[in-house]
Formats: sequence, structure tokens, C-alpha cells
Amino acid sequence: MPLEFGLWRVDDKPTRVTTTPMPLESRLEELIEADPGILGTPLLLIGRQVPTPYGKVVDLLGMDAEGSLHVLELKRDRTPRDVVAQVLDYGSWVQELTNEQIREVYGAYARRRGLAEELDEAFALKFGGGPPDTLNSSHSLTVVASELDAATERIVGYLASGFRVPVNVLFFRYFEDEGRSYLARTWLIDDPDTAVPPAGAKGSGRQEPWNGADWYVSFGEEAGGRSWRDALRYGFVSAGGGEWFSRTIRSLPLGARVFTHIPKAGYVGVGTVIGEPQPFDEAVLTADGEKRRMADLPLVGVYGPAGEGAQKGGEDRREWIVPVTWEHAVPREEALWRAGFFANQNSACKLRARFTIEEVSRHFGVLEDAGDG
Repeated sequence: MPLEFGLWRVDDKPTRVTTTPMPLESRLEELIEADPGILGTPLLLIGRQVPTPYGKVVDLLGMDAEGSLHVLELKRDRTPRDVVAQVLDYGSWVQELTNEQIREVYGAYARRRGLAEELDEAFALKFGGGPPDTLNSSHSLTVVASELDAATERIVGYLASGFRVPVNVLFFRYFEDEGRSYLARTWLIDDPDTAVPPAGAKGSGRQEPWNGADWYVSFGEEAGGRSWRDALRYGFVSAGGGEWFSRTIRSLPLGARVFTHIPKAGYVGVGTVIGEPQPFDEAVLTADGEKRRMADLPLVGVYGPAGEGAQKGGEDRREWIVPVTWEHAVPREEALWRAGFFANQNSACKLRARFTIEEVSRHFGVLEDAGDG
């Protein structure tokens, strides 16, 4: 049985405030939408009255900071067993939602509410960072009700504990006292570990599709190290200081389009890789129309250790240079950043974040999707 809340008004002596029936379920959807925090879990609502292909409508659909989806179904006037069956049916639908479909659900919700944010931006504003690469790796199902019969409570407990079905019941209690209203909540299953990966889920469907061409590059500027002024002038990206840092930059293929980001500043350039990665001492770049060794150029920055210091401890610590032709690039002071933009600690990785690609491309006036030719 769920934990029961009691509420007392304390004056000269404790006076219990009794639970009062109210048309709660006609208002609860609006209350949750106004403040999802009343559920006890930080959620970004991405849909309300979401239609399914089966002719049914999900009351509320949310997403947590891990990118997991939360189905919230109000009991309303249905029998308790009917609503449990319904939320299980919604679970069979939700587990198949792809990244693209999730974004479409949020887009429809945002338009109805007059919101301009893309999912990435809304997620960042809610949780302080962009969404994970993989969405919907797990989901949970919650029935919201004021009461359930004992048989239904046993069924939910059996499914959740015996078969790890991600289902629970959230009870709300409503109190009125001297003209004021109070709302209290309690769960049928305390601290459930019910958000489990959907069986047989295909992880690739949960990621944004990659167009086969766009890459993210992190150009870390440090005092006494590499300088974006050099990269902007001579056309290159680079990374080094250890194999962990240089490994990904060395994986950039010829023809890759790189969206270049300076940490704590923003995006500063979009360009195309035109040469193989080479260590700084061997790198050749174009300066004033001529091919020249990078080491002979007048550089602002310093590019990694040389000689014995480059192989300290048996690890390659050299700076690796990748020549790039910039489609559009700007000084650091003109870097572009918006909440929800993609950022990553790797020196380079495949860029799937459509919001970032579209907004940076639009801002810099470059073709949005190189993968479409």
C-alpha cells in the first residue's frame, strides 16, 4: 500500500485537515504542465495530448536530464485497471520512438504553446546543457490518480518488481483548510528503479542521423599554446598534448566538413578538410598562395613539444595539424553560442546535432547539409 499523508493545522492544539474530494483530475494536467516539479523529478515536458498511431492520446510526455522519456497518464473517469492497461499500451509505442519522432512531438507541442525553442535549446534551458546523443534509451510509465483499488495496486507492484516493467502510480491528495488549498503526493512504489532500457531497442534509431560529412572540432586555446588567430589565417585545426587528445583529430577524413568550436567562447568557423593530419614539425600549409612549412610561418601560438619531449613516457604528445579551407570563419570575439548548442570534450567527433548544424550554418551563411550534396 502507498504511504498515506496526513496534514495537521497547529494552533493551540493539532487539528487534522481532512482530504477533500475535488475535480482534481480535470485540473491536474494544467498543474503539472505549469510546474512539472510537483512530480518530484525534474522533467522537460515535450508533449501534451499526444496522438498515437492507434487512435489513443497520451496525456503528458516528458523527458528527463538523461534523455529518458516519461509517460504520464491521468486516471480521469476510467476504471483503475483500464488506465493501467492503457499506459502499458503507450509504453509499447513510446519504446519505438526515434530521435526524429521525439523532436517532431516536441515541435508540435512548442508551436501550440507559442514557443520558439528547438528541443536542444529547451533542454539546455531546463537542464543546463545540451541533450545526450542518444534519446529514449529508457522510459518510464506513470499513472496519476487519487486512488486505486487493491487489485490494481497488486498488478502494478507485480509488473514493476517481478518483471521490471517501468510502471508506477503517483497518488495526489488534496486538502482544503480555511480557504486555502494544498496538494500532497506519494508513490505506490518507493524509489523505484523502473526506468529500464526498452527490450530489443535499436540504439541507432534513438540518435540523430549523421549525414556522413559533418564533424565537430574543439579548438582549445590555452595561454602559451595554440592560437585561433593562426588557424584562422593559415587554415587548419589541431590538437595534441597526448594521444587521447590527438587521436580523434587524426581521424578526420579528407572532405570532412568541420564545425569548429572554441570552448567557453562558441563556434568560430566552418570549413573543409583538404589534407592529411601531420605532426607540427612536418605540416605544410598555404600562406599567401604558397606552400610553406608551418614551423617556418610567423605564428602567434606554440604548437606542442618537440624533440624528446614529444615522446614523453612513450606517448605521442605532438601537436597534429589538419589543413582546412574555411567556408566561413570569424575571430574569437565574434564566436557564436546559443543554449542547446553541441559541445564535446573530444577534439573531434561526428556532428549529429541538427539544431547546432542548422543555426551555425544559417548564421555563417553556409550550406546547411553537406551530406545531401
